Amino acid sequence: MAAYRNTFWKQNPFVKIVLAFALGILLQWFLNPPILFSIILFLVSVVVLLFFFFLPFFKKYKLSFIAGTSVSLVFICLGALLAYKKDIRNAKNWISHHYIEGDGIVLTIDEPLIEKTKSYKTIGQAEVVIGKSKTTSVTGKLILYFQKDSSLSLNYGDKIVIKKSLQEIKNSGNPGGFDYKRYSLFQGITHQLYLKKADFEILKEKNINPNRQFIYTAREKVLTILRKYIPGDKELGLAEALLIGYKNDLEQSLVQSYTNTGVVHIIAISGLHLGLIYWLLGLFFKPLKSNKKTKWLRPVLIITGLWLFSFLAGAQPSILRSALMFTCIIIGESFSRKTSIYNTIAISAFILLCINPFWLWDVGFQLSYAAVLSIIIFMRPIYNWFYIKNKALDFIWKMNAVTLAAQVLTVPLGIFHFHQFPNLFFVTNFLAVPLSSLILLGEILLCIVAFIPALANVIGKIISWMIWAMNTYVEKIENISFSLWDGLQISLLQSIILLLSSISISYWLIQKSSKGLRLGLITLLLFITLRSLSFIEANSQRKIIVYNVPQKTAVDFIDGRHYKFVGDSDLLSNDFARNFHLKPSRILQRINDKEAPQQLTINNNYINYYNKHILFLSNTVYYKTAEFKSDIDLLIISKNPKLYLQTLAEGVNIKQVVFDGSVPAWKSKYWKADCDSLHIPWYDVSISGAFVMKL
Repeated sequence: MAAYRNTFWKQNPFVKIVLAFALGILLQWFLNPPILFSIILFLVSVVVLLFFFFLPFFKKYKLSFIAGTSVSLVFICLGALLAYKKDIRNAKNWISHHYIEGDGIVLTIDEPLIEKTKSYKTIGQAEVVIGKSKTTSVTGKLILYFQKDSSLSLNYGDKIVIKKSLQEIKNSGNPGGFDYKRYSLFQGITHQLYLKKADFEILKEKNINPNRQFIYTAREKVLTILRKYIPGDKELGLAEALLIGYKNDLEQSLVQSYTNTGVVHIIAISGLHLGLIYWLLGLFFKPLKSNKKTKWLRPVLIITGLWLFSFLAGAQPSILRSALMFTCIIIGESFSRKTSIYNTIAISAFILLCINPFWLWDVGFQLSYAAVLSIIIFMRPIYNWFYIKNKALDFIWKMNAVTLAAQVLTVPLGIFHFHQFPNLFFVTNFLAVPLSSLILLGEILLCIVAFIPALANVIGKIISWMIWAMNTYVEKIENISFSLWDGLQISLLQSIILLLSSISISYWLIQKSSKGLRLGLITLLLFITLRSLSFIEANSQRKIIVYNVPQKTAVDFIDGRHYKFVGDSDLLSNDFARNFHLKPSRILQRINDKEAPQQLTINNNYINYYNKHILFLSNTVYYKTAEFKSDIDLLIISKNPKLYLQTLAEGVNIKQVVFDGSVPAWKSKYWKADCDSLHIPWYDVSISGAFVMKL
């Protein structure tokens, strides 16, 4: 096994390089060492390599580990330096370094406006801060929400000037919640604004990038064709997402159905789509391969076709990553028949991380490479399980072997990120993947023949019917009671161990290696142990969680793996709000709703929980002064009651005040001042995130 390992690293040097590069990115983000330290270490490593180069041959052989270590350190430092450089907060002209409350800002509309329920959303690129004494060129992106107005006329490239206080993007702070602040930061976005008509002025000048303008224009033309010839809102929404990744017209319930059945990758335009385009282009340009004079032209045309489709599809990061991956594979195949596929994939990953090191955190990036590697490693062994003479049946089995192979490395990542496993993914993929491929081909054909209305109408109706059939099939599968294993929670460490276990056991099955079996069983035992310990810890937990839900009251009383919800009842009927704000925390705490905690008593606005006295105040309540004050361990204030804390404190002894997400900011300001004067600790979930009290 050691010989195999040494041979693998020699044949695939870029695998080691990209691993070192990724490690440097991670170290920079999590440890944030001084940039000078990374520069010095980089220079020292380069000097050591130069010195090593002039050593005699035998000394080079003896000290080869020094060269290997130095190369790794060089790329670790490069990864750290690039991550530092790409972090917008480290830029000298970042808007937050120069903006002062009351300054004006010149912004460029960076993408076409998207219509939301109550507003229009877009991205603004900051260009100039207009201060009282000077103007400063700046950089940075903002999320802009414009109040809906029939007279609003803003397009990509328009410049506006605003004079309104910036709002920093913050997380909700709820346990297990999505880290939206980090997600935005990785895209260079740190602030947001809500603008009414009077808050901005449109300037005459524009700032348009021709390449981006081409992308947006081409996308709009494709959308116009699809909207004209594909009937049915539900079918049209999926057609737009499938061809060019435009998801604004997709029904959320349909997206959830595709997610729950394990075929959401069909909607997320990525490697599946590029693989199909690659196959089509390879088939179309196959005659060029047999002629020596035109042989070189084939990869050029295929790569051109892939990138043209990528730009027409909106040039989203997911499809550009796939396009680059396929480009590296095609170039590798063209220059040498002996090129290692692992080396080629590592090169593509290295290039992508050089473009944006923060793609390392992108779920699509992780799943794309995990799926490709999984298919490369496991597809052939799985396919060889059965020998089928019939070509049609053999082709169907091959497609499903690909689906099964992709799951080996993606399942641990999928469970970690999405906390669920679609039990019937194989059944759903069996029909949905080939049918979606036919739909995609049909949409491409529709765009080609759009100038012939009669033919386009027929093709559009056929596409609409196929999408209806696929949607119906997916929704039927979702309705099966055991189709989804939901509420799964594994930590990052557990997901890594599960991944190692999957790889080791698979290596044993393929190579018949006893070491692979031993390592697989050890890691599996470790995973089971860690997971058992987490369940033991969950069974003994007792907590009170006051969630940060805008304009809502939401509190969970947790006892072991059971809980009781107290708050606004409409949160229970609103699937999106419940899944976004409450469900992640409940999954993290490993709780379910089979039965309420036994030590919980509720009497109007008073709650006793394990001898903790909790008072809910959303309406006006008067307490008379008493000789012996009763203790209130937790006072939760919600809504906008007529309340005087000084008067209330004369009747009860308040130990902690919590303002939930439904309290108006202007009102909490006065209550906080009262708490400070009374020396009562206060906590505002709207500012600091969810309040968690462990009992």
